[in-house]
Amino acid sequence: MPVYLIRHGQSEFNAAFNESRIDPMIFDAPLTDKGRKQAEAARELVADLGIKQVITSPLTRAIQTALCIFDKIAPITVVDNHRELLLHSCDVGRPPGELKRDFPMLSFDHLADHWWHHDPLNHNDVSIEPEEVFQRRISEFETSLSQIKERPLAIVGHGNAFHAMIGRMLDNCEIYLHELAED
Repeated sequence: MPVYLIRHGQSEFNAAFNESRIDPMIFDAPLTDKGRKQAEAARELVADLGIKQVITSPLTRAIQTALCIFDKIAPITVVDNHRELLLHSCDVGRPPGELKRDFPMLSFDHLADHWWHHDPLNHNDVSIEPEEVFQRRISEFETSLSQIKERPLAIVGHGNAFHAMIGRMLDNCEIYLHELAED
């Protein structure tokens, strides 16, 4: 049964970084108006896919995208192991209590207080996740997908995470049919 990968809509970080190529220091960046419009357009595209379960990263831009596309369509579960590779301020998460305040319709109780990567900080006070840690995390996430029987499944996530899974970057709100390896 199908698994669809959907990259979040344009975030405030994406918009600022694409212009300057300098980290604009927007932590856990929300969607821009353009990002919300991208998600609204994706909602129309998924309408006939029969999605029965949605998994989203706990980063705000992914949650906002998942809610915009799938609210009242399919249950949404927050899972942290397919979060973005921590390279920039936007990839730093927020504690579950803060997320619950902003998104009371979702459960965050299963998340650790500090669920994103944390290591020594760089000059911008941002940890950089080692590539091997990231690759191992994404591999474990892919393996865990075989345990989810509710299909079709949609996964709302991030560019680098999906690149690690499929070998290419997805555009904002692109919907990609992912063929899982057979057990």
